[in-house]
This record gives sequence, C-alpha cells and structure tokens, in this order.
Amino acid sequence: MSVLIVGASVAGIRTAQALRAAGNTADITILGEEAHHPYDKPPLSKEMLLPGGDGNPVPLLSAEEIERLGLDLRLGVRATGLDPAGRTVRTAGNETIGYDDVVIATGATARSLPGAGELAGVYTLRNAEDAFGLRTALATAKRAVVVGAGFIGAEFASSASAHGVEVTVVEVQEQPLAALLGAEVGATFADLHAANGVALLTGTGVAALTGDGRVTGVRLADGRVLPADVVVVGIGTVPATGWLGGSGLEIDDGVRCDERLRAIGVDHVHAVGDVAKWPHAFYGAGMRIEHWTNANEHAAVVAADLTGTAAPRVTVPYVWSDQYGHRIQIVGRPAAGKPVLLRGGRSTLAAYVDADGVLVGAVAVDDPRALMACRKAILARTPFDAFDAPTRRKETA
Repeated sequence: MSVLIVGASVAGIRTAQALRAAGNTADITILGEEAHHPYDKPPLSKEMLLPGGDGNPVPLLSAEEIERLGLDLRLGVRATGLDPAGRTVRTAGNETIGYDDVVIATGATARSLPGAGELAGVYTLRNAEDAFGLRTALATAKRAVVVGAGFIGAEFASSASAHGVEVTVVEVQEQPLAALLGAEVGATFADLHAANGVALLTGTGVAALTGDGRVTGVRLADGRVLPADVVVVGIGTVPATGWLGGSGLEIDDGVRCDERLRAIGVDHVHAVGDVAKWPHAFYGAGMRIEHWTNANEHAAVVAADLTGTAAPRVTVPYVWSDQYGHRIQIVGRPAAGKPVLLRGGRSTLAAYVDADGVLVGAVAVDDPRALMACRKAILARTPFDAFDAPTRRKETA
C-alpha cells in the first residue's frame, strides 16, 4: 500500500505524522513544490522578520524524524495533474507517480494586485522566499505600505515597525477586520496600530502601484499617492486547485469533501488544510478554514479514515495573531453573530451572539483564560444570558 501526499506544508506533514501515529505502515511519499525543508507558516510574518532573529524558517520536523517515520520526501516537485481513475499524479518534470491513496494538501495562494509581478519591492507573504526577501528589504527600507489590515498585513506592520520603518496600512473597510469582528471591535485594533506609530488609512482602496521596474508608491482610489520602498499585499488567498483541472473533482472554493475529508465523486482521494472544503461537524455546513489548527485537525481526521480508527472530535475554529507584543486570539465564528464588547482597549474581550442569543464566537487580547472560557461556552452552545463571562466590564486602555 502507498499514500501520496501532495503538499509539504503543515497539513501535509501533519497528515504523514498522524498516519504513523495511528499505526499506518504504508509507503508514504510527500511532494513539496518548494525546495526548502518543510517549515511552519505562522513565523513567516512574525519571528522570521523581527530584528534580532536569524531569519530562518522554523522546521516542522527534523531530518532524523523524517528518516524515523520512513517518509519519502521529494522537494522541488510541483504537481500538475491528478488522474483518480488511474491513481496517478503528474509533475512538472513529466513524471507520473502512482498511489493507492492520495491526500491533497496544496494549501492556498495569495491574491495580489494588477501589475505587482512587474515591480521589484512588492511582496505577498505566503512562503519562505517572501520572508527572506522582506527581511532583506527591511534592512534598508525607509517607508513601507501594507495593503490590507488583516492578520498578515498587521503582523508585517508590527515586524516592520520594529525595524524602525515608517509604515502605512491601507484598508478598504472602515475598521480593521470589521467584516469578521465588527466595527466597534475593529476600532480597538486600529488604536493598536496608532499606539505603535503605524498610520492606518481606512475606507479607501488601491487604484495602482507606481514605479518603473521597482515600486515607488501606492496610488489610492481617492488619488493620493503613498511613497513606498516596500509594499506588502495582504488581501486574502485562493485555494490552490488549478492543477486539478480535468480530474473530475468537485471544486467550489476548494476541493469539496465529505465529513471524512474524502473528495466528493472520486475514490481514494482526500484533501486537508486550506484547500479542503468540508461539512464541518459542529456547524453542519460546508466550510473552508484557513487556520493552522485546522490543518492539524484535518490530518487526524484523514489518518483515522485511512486506518479505520475512530475519528477525533471536531472542535470549533481557532486562530491567533501576534501584533506589537500582544496576542490576539479568536475562537468560533464571530461573523455569525453580533458582538458584545465585554472589555475594550488594549485588553479587548468580545463575545459574539447569534439571533437566538447563543454564544458563537469570541476574541481576546492577552487573555488566554478568558478565551478558553469562551471556547467551552461556544462548544456547549451556551446562551449568552447564561454565560458566566470572565468580565462584563467595559473598560478603556
């Protein structure tokens, strides 16, 4: 028996580890498009960019662990096609690799801006090469513009400001993360940028990038031009499914899967991580979740399915972000409810309540105990009126 895992990032590597932990003894081959040893993704916008560090990726596992697990890790190999009927994967090197079971773990690719690829100094932040380039650029840059005030943009702004770079963040929403967390909570994160000397321009989009060969600025929709030595684009991602054209898989904002992460309509194909869209057991709806924790949980689900063991309990989504020395944690689905701001300012705590008054999400800053209490209440589908909130005091920083 053989298992082929396409993708050597978190979801792919954790799937291999979970298979071995569950007792699977099949030959496991992992294809990684990048030439780098498998590394963790969250440090790309954090530890790898901060001054004082060595700037190296954080490995997901050591060479010794790869050998001990008996993994055939093939780096610098890009998959270009999947034939479920023939149980083969084609690569950019015209190689055909057979399998008994295949796991799609190709993740997502970053969205960019028109013309970005023609200008040096414009980056997304999705892989190690992006982080290497940005760390080098930050050593001499004077001004950086960040397009998008989501987690990637905010984390880069935090790291860049630590280098003494003048940073401006441009966000089309009226407040950072407003669509996810609401305008009132988003305003507390706007205050966090301001408190750390980062300029935030909201309610405006980007019309174009300026420069000839190298970026010199960002032209806003209102006509203003922001000078820039470095531009980081953090405007979301799309699932990496282009290579699956003609495979017969159902693609709908990711690979459509069942509750065991089996790809719909084909046999012996699973998908995990950012690329997988599945009926989340807690919510009963098709979801594609781009969280580090989700990739780990998917790995355990697939390992259980392939080894015939009991599937792990699916929990609610969780994500964190480190910005300006603060840890921001989000659990559940805040966008599915309305916010109740329990505590504002730099120690923000907010709960989110649906139309039936049930707690569905929460966000906490520097308060893991409060976040854990909210998580337990969300899992129990606790009505907010019965929730023993960590605090109902509305404070200011």
